[in-house]
Amino acid sequence: MPVSLDDLKTLHYEVSNPGDNGIAIVTLDRPQSRNAQNKRMTYEINACFDNAARRSDVKVIVFRADGPHFSSGHDMRDTESHKDFDLVSTSGGYGRDGQEGQMAWEEEVYFNMCWRWRNIPKPVIAAAQGKTIAGGLMLLWIADVIIASDDASFSDPVVGMGVNGVEYFAHPWEFGTRKAKELLFTGDFVSAQDAKQLGMVNHVVPADELRSFTMAMAEKIAKRPSFALKLAKESVNQTSEAQGQWTALRAAFSIQHLAHAHNRAKFGIPVDPGHPRPLDSLTKPA
Repeated sequence: MPVSLDDLKTLHYEVSNPGDNGIAIVTLDRPQSRNAQNKRMTYEINACFDNAARRSDVKVIVFRADGPHFSSGHDMRDTESHKDFDLVSTSGGYGRDGQEGQMAWEEEVYFNMCWRWRNIPKPVIAAAQGKTIAGGLMLLWIADVIIASDDASFSDPVVGMGVNGVEYFAHPWEFGTRKAKELLFTGDFVSAQDAKQLGMVNHVVPADELRSFTMAMAEKIAKRPSFALKLAKESVNQTSEAQGQWTALRAAFSIQHLAHAHNRAKFGIPVDPGHPRPLDSLTKPA
């Protein structure tokens, strides 16, 4: 079933100043789950990004979230079937037994989707406040520029759940190798200020200025020639790919499914049940 932009349930989508300097704004809105990423959110984000990428009256995309937190990660309570959505990748075998089915599904909805969004041929500016945990990091990391509020912090605690990290394993590229290892080993949060120093975040601003600062940057970038913006983004992305980013991401994704298979054999489920899920700590009222 295709996602309709007229009936979005997990986010809002609008285009500001459509025309030569138009800005598409995609805003996550699942306050009851602190913007946890379920299947519907994934496909609604994709539909909005596709629309923004294809529109000649949009030059820049802003990606943000309502509520106190940017995202609490994957929604592990999601009960909708993948059959409810039009799949976008060539992955297959979603219903097959063993690790084959789960790997196919995670390849579709997480890995391939993030890589697809990372390569949108227009600048994507993300704005993050509060906590961004685990799968929420993948949503942020597809952006070209990240603006964080001064109360923002970031964590991938899933090593405690028996896997190597989230499916789009960009940690070494975002934090550097030693800090990536520390954050994965400990599950600790990194502050917005430290994330800026490490290179993951471009700017840290007061929480009440996050949206205005982000929109001001988007408006500034939108005055640049669209083709030059596309080529500049492609040039930087190709540099990362020449350094081995694609191969490293694919290898880590495969390793994650070794971990899932191990957990299935040991516990009967894809993750170690002895560790609390990231969403559990954020679903209580703020």
